[in-house]
Amino acid sequence: MDIHEVMKYLPHRYPFLLVDRVLEMTDEKIIALKNVTINEPFFVGHFPHSPVMPGVLIIEAMAQTAAIMSFKSKGVKPDDNTILYFAGIDNARFKRPVLPGDTLIFEATLVREMRGIWKYAAVARVGDEVAVQAELMCAIKKIA
Repeated sequence: MDIHEVMKYLPHRYPFLLVDRVLEMTDEKIIALKNVTINEPFFVGHFPHSPVMPGVLIIEAMAQTAAIMSFKSKGVKPDDNTILYFAGIDNARFKRPVLPGDTLIFEATLVREMRGIWKYAAVARVGDEVAVQAELMCAIKKIA
């Protein structure tokens, strides 16, 4: 799934669209990537002399990856009346800094879906190294 298809399943846009491509997706797992460049707007103020991608943005990118799978599994797309919210983040662990030039690979595996709430086991890797891991919950909501 290229960036144009990704944008059909995420309402986020620059600078908060944090998934560049979906590499693989099944009914239970999604793998996506983000190329981290020095041009990212957060590097200007987040340790400018030693730039590191903020951990909360890595978690957000993992959630965006899971959101694509949630929307696609229900056969809906975000619109003016539908959005997917975070419902919870558990057991987040930050294992390695993410630097300009890194390629982040996100993997989200469905743990369960019940009454419109999805729980995912998610991990972000750089190469073979785990950068971040967490359990994420999200819910599709109708908005006015």
